[in-house]
Amino acid sequence: MKFISWNVNGLRACAGKGFDEVFASMNADFFCLQETKMQLGQLDLEFLGYTSYWNSAEKKGYAGTAIYSRHTPLSVTYGLGIEEHDHEGRVITLEMPQFYLVCVYVPNSQDGLRRLDYRMRWEDDFREYLAGLAARKGVVVCGDMNVAHNEIDIKNPDTNHRNAGFTDEERGKFSALLDSGFIDTWRYQHPDEVKYSWWSYRFHAREKNIGWRLDYFLVSDSLKDRITSTEIHTEILGSDHCPVELDLDLKNKDSKVKESVR
Repeated sequence: MKFISWNVNGLRACAGKGFDEVFASMNADFFCLQETKMQLGQLDLEFLGYTSYWNSAEKKGYAGTAIYSRHTPLSVTYGLGIEEHDHEGRVITLEMPQFYLVCVYVPNSQDGLRRLDYRMRWEDDFREYLAGLAARKGVVVCGDMNVAHNEIDIKNPDTNHRNAGFTDEERGKFSALLDSGFIDTWRYQHPDEVKYSWWSYRFHAREKNIGWRLDYFLVSDSLKDRITSTEIHTEILGSDHCPVELDLDLKNKDSKVKESVR
């Protein structure tokens, strides 16, 4: 089963840069988007064989997530169910028979770290939300996590140490999430490889490969043995982020994939 995640930095803009062709070429079971920056109905972008699910921010032209799915979910949940966090369209959860799929756009701590305190509350609440899901069945989490976890995940770690996305606080919360029972799938398969998923539009950063790895697929420990391949598609343009991919083997429904205990 093939999963794609892409921060499109505005779907309407990305649609004019070949999004349809990328979507078709990926041939994914689930195609998850972050930073759609649009309200439902602003763009007619549907694909044969897929159903789409949208969570838009109340503020127009800001944040937002979406999932295109070839498979019909048992249920769909929007947000975390916490008032403080559920106005910016940051989370969609599809409950599938064998797993939960969570598409997330984690809040940026912003310039001057003015939103870092809020980010810390978000991280704790999101981790608790995922723990609740993982207690029932396997969980796949994907999206722009807005953190470069380790020095290998960022081109210039020393000069970015206190910048949003590479603070000790943000990196520590990501470590806590992994320690709670999740695996960074790409790093699990590529422990020493340097590859990025985001580049600034400034200073020809992408041409020079001055980047950050901000986009992830995580899986709960129960799905670790189902990982078949992972990829960061640096060759695909259209956004300041590139798509990331996870492939899971879910055909054999043996006891390693935890079924729902509802």
